[in-house]
Amino acid sequence: MDVHISLGGRGDLAAQVYRQLLDAILDGRLRSGERLPPTRELASRLEISRNTVALAYDRLVADGFLVGRAGAGTFVSAEPVRGRAAPKGVVRPRAVWRQIEEPRPVPPVAYDFRVGVPDPRLFPMETWRRLVARELRVSAAGYGEPSGYAPLREAISRHIGISRSVHAGPDDVLITNGAQQALDLVGRVLIEPGACVAVEEPGYPPARELFRSLGARVAGVPVDAEGLVVEAIPGSARIVYVTPSHQFPLGTPMSLARRAALLAWAERRNAVVIEDDYDSEFRFGERPLEPLQSLDRAGRVIYVGSFSKTLLPMLRLGFLVAPASLGPALRAAKRLSDWHGELPTQAALARFIDEGLLARHIRKATREYAARHALIAETLAGDDRLDLIPSTAGLHLCARLCPGVSVRPMPGLAVERLEAYCGENPAQPGIVLGYGAITQEAIPGGLRQLRSGMSAGPEPARPLP
Repeated sequence: MDVHISLGGRGDLAAQVYRQLLDAILDGRLRSGERLPPTRELASRLEISRNTVALAYDRLVADGFLVGRAGAGTFVSAEPVRGRAAPKGVVRPRAVWRQIEEPRPVPPVAYDFRVGVPDPRLFPMETWRRLVARELRVSAAGYGEPSGYAPLREAISRHIGISRSVHAGPDDVLITNGAQQALDLVGRVLIEPGACVAVEEPGYPPARELFRSLGARVAGVPVDAEGLVVEAIPGSARIVYVTPSHQFPLGTPMSLARRAALLAWAERRNAVVIEDDYDSEFRFGERPLEPLQSLDRAGRVIYVGSFSKTLLPMLRLGFLVAPASLGPALRAAKRLSDWHGELPTQAALARFIDEGLLARHIRKATREYAARHALIAETLAGDDRLDLIPSTAGLHLCARLCPGVSVRPMPGLAVERLEAYCGENPAQPGIVLGYGAITQEAIPGGLRQLRSGMSAGPEPARPLP
């Protein structure tokens, strides 16, 4: 272990070495069982006598923090050492960060209806390992382009052009670490402090919180059966964030008339529309409508996509397609935030797309998710305590609770409340059921448990696990 020790002055050098090694042990930088450098090596590096280092080691051995092993060296004691707590500090974040809660981990449950979680068992992991291993062997070391690996940008432009009718060339595509970073980059480039950003209500909480963290005033705009109510957008808004292909979390698509109205509004107001197409690859029926980006003739739409649902969230791969006028600023923002993503993974994804493996995986996953979607919809359709919202795409279904109906927490069941996606009062009572993390075989048992926890009488609202 290469230990950093800084000596100053002409005082007791052995005491300084002793104290700094002790600090490293107590705060956990040196862990039990780790080997310290030999006294001769450390003395040479610190330019002090070997006896000085040996004296510090001997004191630590005598105190029980180190142990010497003949012929092997000196090690941190295997006895548990109580770590020293780091100082709490007096520096405080901006007020907005005290209002943004950290997500709480969800413990494993028998019936997991969490939203936005794909099934990792459907992903061709062995094929992916082969592709990544190949790229690790051939990829050049060094920094990459902030906009991302060029063959991947070309592959994405072809993929979204064919599968989603998005008009984009490779130079229009910027690779990001998931959709969330794409939104962050757009916000950095466009949001002025105090600017008004309109979002859907109910909508995607991380986007709402991100815009607030960047200094925006976030205004919720109601959503009806046709999508975002354009007439309700505040006059001061110059950025609108929407999920038109599969409204999150309700699941309804934005009608063609409403899409045209939103683009006309953006043109009149000199505004920007952020189109988040987060899971429209999984479609179970009906012809998809044209994305806003392909209908846009003025260059006011920024299209955001992600591979977190089609592949795996842990890969952190997403992209955005922006008008050429924003390209230089977005690339600069990417460079300043993290320079570039993981190049071997990007290269592996480029091959995954070009070899037709992504399209094959999506077809296979869509069949499985369609079966789960149908099973949930058929099971809940006859329950008069719920108003199931029609949906033909994605990884979740939403249902509003009828008046007077409540859902109490049930052990072993993870279900999300529609209220959690509402940023403004009054919150809408309902449930949101994801079906990526639960198998088809487990769905009937999970729905039985859910329905057993539903009642027609009001109960105090408590968060579900």
